[in-house]
Amino acid sequence: MNRFLKVVLLALSATALTARLLMAAQPIIIDHQCTDITRIPQAAIEQAKAGLHIAYGHTSHGSQMTTGMTGLVGFANGGGLGMALPADIFAWNHGGTNGALDLHDYFQDGDLGNPDRTTWAQRTRDYLDDAANADVNVAIWSWCGQVDTTAENINLYLSLMSQLEIEYPHVRFVYMTGHADGTGESGNVHLRNQQIRDYCMANNKILYDFYDIECWDPDRIYYGDKGADDGCYYDSDNNGSRDANWAIDWQNAHTMGLDWYTCSSAHSQPLNANRKAYAAWWLWARLGGWAGPEAQSVSAVDHWTIAFILLAVLGVGTLDLSGRKKRPTS
Repeated sequence: MNRFLKVVLLALSATALTARLLMAAQPIIIDHQCTDITRIPQAAIEQAKAGLHIAYGHTSHGSQMTTGMTGLVGFANGGGLGMALPADIFAWNHGGTNGALDLHDYFQDGDLGNPDRTTWAQRTRDYLDDAANADVNVAIWSWCGQVDTTAENINLYLSLMSQLEIEYPHVRFVYMTGHADGTGESGNVHLRNQQIRDYCMANNKILYDFYDIECWDPDRIYYGDKGADDGCYYDSDNNGSRDANWAIDWQNAHTMGLDWYTCSSAHSQPLNANRKAYAAWWLWARLGGWAGPEAQSVSAVDHWTIAFILLAVLGVGTLDLSGRKKRPTS
């Protein structure tokens, strides 16, 4: 292999590494903008299944994500949303058998506020310290209603997550917001969820924005300023009472099995769990290494810049286009 080609290959390797480092230095925010599952490449889905071992702790509200993921398997197999993917590509189970995603559902009892606001963290340690779970590299806990609390208690949650990140650097910890409760943008739940979101944005964390996902319908119409609650009911005429349901209305206007699928959705409607499942797979794909559909590749100029930097660092002088080494100038 000539010297010029070696430098080019080194440049490509360096740029790929640079891109990965830049990705790691950015927050990963999974929200309503991450609910178009048809934009996730098959390769990214397969890569996530090959590399991730996920522990998910939750109670009833958090089950929307996994029951949605269960229903998604048959929906995709039937060509829902026009998908044409291998059979059972979205399958998941504890252990990842038969090529499924390895996800340990209910890996420990409770949630982020049950039985109290700290036990979940110790239960996470107990689980990760068990040699049987040595392969786990993603941990995620959900809220039920306990995000409706003080700013100090949210700071406690954030600090506990940060400590776990320090203690288990090989594990990706996913933060989560709590479900909507109908109190709107001036309500405490909205403010506490924004506190979590702001922290994740400022500190390059990974966030599954449960609250944001259920404030938007698939047509990107926003209901968070209309008193939307966890059941997708909202105040359509601004008279102070919830009189409509965005999920039911959307389901009635679209074809089940083609545009949406029925599934269990605790406290809510199937469409809400559909969208939670789409967002979950977007999250798994990102954690598996997918940069997302809008990721910009490094330009050719960047490749050449890195190549010549490598030349200087390696002390091999410069090259002309024929591959002949030129003597460094004195």
